[in-house]
Amino acid sequence: MTAHDPEFDPDDNFANSLEPGTGVDLESADTREALVWQLLLLINPGDEESALQQFSAYREALEAAGPDEVEPLWLLKDLIDWKSGFFVDEDDAVSFIDTITELAARWNVVVDWGVEDASDEDFLAEAEVPSLMAVAADRLREYGYSLWTWNTASGPHGEEGVHAGWITLSSDDEAMQEVAQALEIEVRPASDPF
Repeated sequence: MTAHDPEFDPDDNFANSLEPGTGVDLESADTREALVWQLLLLINPGDEESALQQFSAYREALEAAGPDEVEPLWLLKDLIDWKSGFFVDEDDAVSFIDTITELAARWNVVVDWGVEDASDEDFLAEAEVPSLMAVAADRLREYGYSLWTWNTASGPHGEEGVHAGWITLSSDDEAMQEVAQALEIEVRPASDPF
């Protein structure tokens, strides 16, 4: 294999697999499982063990629900919450700050919320989750991480009034977009929340 071989990329084990004309059936259950695995690897950077645990739980939940009855994202939502993702009410600044603090701690990153005490009642009374998402996205970017949000109002299980997302390495931004698109997950950087 050579460096220009489109089927080999030592840094990206799914490179070129989602490009048109590659013969990949995106509707196949096996393909969806492979994409979910890639998503879990992306949102658990450097922690394949957690990704594997979440993938095993996903497969069990999928088997119990039936593969045609659920969208992968809505199954994953509960499996990754507070472990490698967040799902909070739009008015719950406390939970958002707590979950991002917990997630960032996996890499010894401390998010500076722009105040001395992020648990201050006055600060929390004025704080809005979308603006906190923008602050967290900027701070995480300084450490080489990207905060993503996904459209919780989409699909048959969609919910209004909540914010959800995860953290990846900034170097994986393009891969995140490709995997999300293949899984039909509408994502965007959290600096521009839904």
